[in-house]
Amino acid sequence: MPPETSRASRTPERRSLENSEQEFLTRYAEFAASGTLYPQIEGSPLMEFSSAGRVLFLFDRTGPYRAHPGPARVLVHGVVNADGWALLAPGEARDEAFTMLGASEAEGVGEVIHVSRRSCVVRARLPVVLSTFDSLPAAQVGDWVRFRTLPPLHGFLVEGK
Repeated sequence: MPPETSRASRTPERRSLENSEQEFLTRYAEFAASGTLYPQIEGSPLMEFSSAGRVLFLFDRTGPYRAHPGPARVLVHGVVNADGWALLAPGEARDEAFTMLGASEAEGVGEVIHVSRRSCVVRARLPVVLSTFDSLPAAQVGDWVRFRTLPPLHGFLVEGK
């Protein structure tokens, strides 16, 4: 007979950060970044979006044929894990920063402008929704955080040309 396994040692259950793409987009649409979309390569799942002086390559969550080149508002979403998130200590510099790492991963520093159960919105040159499959540290609106996302960053087209 196999030995009993504790709940903690079992394979973690699959969890979701959203009920649907539309529900997630509706919930966070007010935090979309303004910028410019560039033409997508036919069949590519990546959307090239320029905002706040940065070019982001985002996994297109709203469909490859909705986004058209030109001015657009895009909700930028990144997933962080426990190692990719920290509250800034008192006295640390509070300068917004957002740097792309590789094709679709980012790190930055910014102010928390919205908090929900497993997500928060950070203004780091552009607004970014950061989510975790675990609990967020006790961040509150007004706190400053340093983060590093896991690839890929996701993009939800809010409105475009």
